[in-house]
Amino acid sequence: MTKVTTAEQAVAGIDSNMTVASAGVIGWVTPDAVLKALGERFSKTHEPRDLTFYFPCGTGDAMGIKGMDHVAREGLMKRIVSGSYINPVDPETGERPKLMQLIHANKIEAYSWPIGATMHWLREVARNSPGYMTRVGLGTYADPRHGGGKFTERAVDDLIRLIELDGEELLFYPSWPVDVAILRAATADEHGNLSWEDEPLTTANVALALAAKASGGKVIAQVRRIVEVGSRPANQNRLPGIYVDSVVVDPDMMMTTDVAYDPAYFGGTQKELSTLAAPPFSVDRIIANRIAPEVRKHELAIFGFGAATDVPLVMNENGAFENGGIYDYPGTTEHGAYGGIVMPGWQFSANINPDALLDGVTQFDAIDGGLCKFTALSFAEYDAQGTVNVSKFGRANPGAGGFIDIAQNAERLIFAGTFTTGGLKADVANGRLVIEREGKVKKFVSTATSITYRVQEGVAKRNQEALIVTERAVFRCMEDGLELIEIAPGIDLQTQVLDLMDFAPVRIAQPLPLMDAAHFNKTAQAKRHENA
Repeated sequence: MTKVTTAEQAVAGIDSNMTVASAGVIGWVTPDAVLKALGERFSKTHEPRDLTFYFPCGTGDAMGIKGMDHVAREGLMKRIVSGSYINPVDPETGERPKLMQLIHANKIEAYSWPIGATMHWLREVARNSPGYMTRVGLGTYADPRHGGGKFTERAVDDLIRLIELDGEELLFYPSWPVDVAILRAATADEHGNLSWEDEPLTTANVALALAAKASGGKVIAQVRRIVEVGSRPANQNRLPGIYVDSVVVDPDMMMTTDVAYDPAYFGGTQKELSTLAAPPFSVDRIIANRIAPEVRKHELAIFGFGAATDVPLVMNENGAFENGGIYDYPGTTEHGAYGGIVMPGWQFSANINPDALLDGVTQFDAIDGGLCKFTALSFAEYDAQGTVNVSKFGRANPGAGGFIDIAQNAERLIFAGTFTTGGLKADVANGRLVIEREGKVKKFVSTATSITYRVQEGVAKRNQEALIVTERAVFRCMEDGLELIEIAPGIDLQTQVLDLMDFAPVRIAQPLPLMDAAHFNKTAQAKRHENA
């Protein structure tokens, strides 16, 4: 009996008060057609109601691939637990995502967990354990003493607990059943055996399916194609059909926004690195220029979203990857792509020309085990107590993503971002940085809005090394505070650095070195960008 059905038929069995889980990474591997069908069913029938949604990572981009925004409807969504949230302004409507509107209006119970916890929790549900225990996130916004991951006032239940085991404090995430899992794969046969041979990520899809089946729930899979039973080698099928209840075929599904289909993202073809466009000159490019020399050979590096994403592209432009040099600089992302080059924008998380792919749950085993020695991550705020914040600031509630797991377990850390934000405009003239319009919002603040990671504590207790790299200044994070170690040419120390900080560095290098002039060579970089 075939398991192939329509998206509308597949979601018809979802009842009120269920927990529905789905996985995607921005637009990658997002089962958009099925999520859309569920949202449309509610619009037509006002059923089902009061669902709990569980997304290990921000699923969909709320732009070309709506993902979780399809089900962001008051009445349909009662509660959401997610490892990250997406909050872009739609250029056509000028609106924030529907989900973020519900969060800001306190219309739903919203929780944010570190992605490592969202991935590993599924494994505990799948094996019917009481829950997930971890050291990761102690002292952060996930810690019940600092909010317990609650993102709205309606979120009153304690989904994360502080426990003690053999005298050690740990965070505990109790298990609860997953009633429906909505997956995306590349291919299925009529028995429901699933493979991901032309997807660049598998994320938590297999773990989602096992968690749902262990809970007595159902699994819906969206795929690009159906093939004959037995037409693929068994080792290509990552999820046996016995764990799949319904298969929805969408032959036209996008790989991600702006990418209909490109086999270079999963190793089906190799793209010439010389054809990759170098980042255009900007303040982010200056930051990436400064970070690139910090990347060491033969040290596994993991790059986060934002200015740090441009670092491998800068290294590629500078020739570091020529003649096989790319294999001297192993790199990955939090979602399991190894090798190649991570891409910016909506293509972030997948790599061009990857060598290998791990699923999301296994990747966070590697991250939490400290195997990613170096990381470059973005920052939104840094405060006088040595705390970095990326999880909640201004009108943005993105959550931590993989930030906490990565930062807590790496040995060398760089936090990348502009010195101020909110309208900052800068340029370079004669090799000197010119601030044409200062940002309205300070990023070096007395107290961070949210505690994403305690950098100063990591330096003191775990012997971590950490830098903060901005377009105009570089700081070293020390046990007793920030040490200013470099300044951009053209920048006035007092008025354009110190006066824009709510706290003072504990030390300023004397004499204070200038950042390398090559980072500000706009003409040379512009020519290389045009040639690329």
